Amino acid sequence: MLLYQQGSRIEVTRPQVFSRKMEKVSTFINAARLYIRMKMMEEAVTTQVAWVLSYMQGGVAEAWKDNLLDELAKGESEVESAEQLFMKIRNDFGEMLEEERKIEQLRTIEQAGRTCDEYVQEFKKVARESGYEGRSLIEEFKRGLNGAIRRKLAEAEEPPTTIGEWQERAVRLDRNQRQSRAEERMLGRNAACPGGNAQPKGGSYRGRGEQIMQRWGDNGGGYRGGGNTFNRGGNQSGP
Repeated sequence: MLLYQQGSRIEVTRPQVFSRKMEKVSTFINAARLYIRMKMMEEAVTTQVAWVLSYMQGGVAEAWKDNLLDELAKGESEVESAEQLFMKIRNDFGEMLEEERKIEQLRTIEQAGRTCDEYVQEFKKVARESGYEGRSLIEEFKRGLNGAIRRKLAEAEEPPTTIGEWQERAVRLDRNQRQSRAEERMLGRNAACPGGNAQPKGGSYRGRGEQIMQRWGDNGGGYRGGGNTFNRGGNQSGP
């Protein structure tokens, strides 16, 4: 266990100003904790807390500090030690940055070559933790949809109005379009090969049959092949 001398004359580096970056949270907390232990252990908790908050400046960090000071003044929040403050900083800013990461991920999701069903499932998963809702969520979903589907739904007589309707109708439309394209490809192959049967090499089956029957008739009712003649009764005779 480390023992700290109260009011030590040893020079201790003060923490750097904390703005909001998650990778700086631990560095800020460790520096502030060390300084308090070396220089401020005899100070009141309120003084320690105020000193730590004085290093939270700029952007979201400063707004967070102002909100906490208001809550403390109104008795809506309690911080009984510097350690409690450090824990609150770590938890709150960790959640903020994770939410921002989800928002950024949501803004980059696109359907692209996937089915709309796959796109919707991924969108739902990320959206749950992004904090987005209402019109903002709908606009992000529309942005990631393939243009043809988005325009088709937007130009419908009764376009979807909720995120649930957009997702359900987009999936249904995408399935119908994919099924229609598959059927067109099938019909195109059948049209290129009438009857669905390939022509045998050297001519049609019908042409070959006519050739065989002609040779049958030329031989007086028999078929000659390989030096032998087959008559109508199926009997074989030599040359």
